[in-house]
Amino acid sequence: MNKKEMLVAAIKNGTVIDHIPTEKTYEVVSLLRLEELHTPVTIGYNYRSKKLGCKGIIKVEDKFFDDEEISRLSVVAPNIVLNIIRDFEVVEKKTARTPDVLKGIVKCNNPKCITNNEPMRTLFHVTDKERGTLKCHYCEKEQDIDKVELV
Repeated sequence: MNKKEMLVAAIKNGTVIDHIPTEKTYEVVSLLRLEELHTPVTIGYNYRSKKLGCKGIIKVEDKFFDDEEISRLSVVAPNIVLNIIRDFEVVEKKTARTPDVLKGIVKCNNPKCITNNEPMRTLFHVTDKERGTLKCHYCEKEQDIDKVELV
């Protein structure tokens, strides 16, 4: 195979989501509701990666993600890279980093929390980014980011 040959076709405009841990690829698809788009979406799975060993990659034509969507991504797969493509060129790279505060992204796992009993948005403070520890603003229950349920 030619070293320069691409495994997935280039896109003219859109976003390439790269460095997704393989096991999180379809979670990213679901989280971003990519199945609802009417533009081409290419999903690559189990590609070799120097960083991860194995990775997923998603190419989304004519779609650019806002900061809230990128924050949601960071909950599922922190450190993934979004390459913004315009006219077949990468014009910007964004890394999904866990923000200090998560609003309306994850569900509190305390059944008695007001957010599970009243119609209101959840609010979590990220108390430890290294360990992935979140603390509910309302009931103060701590949760592990790897075990949260998305709203």
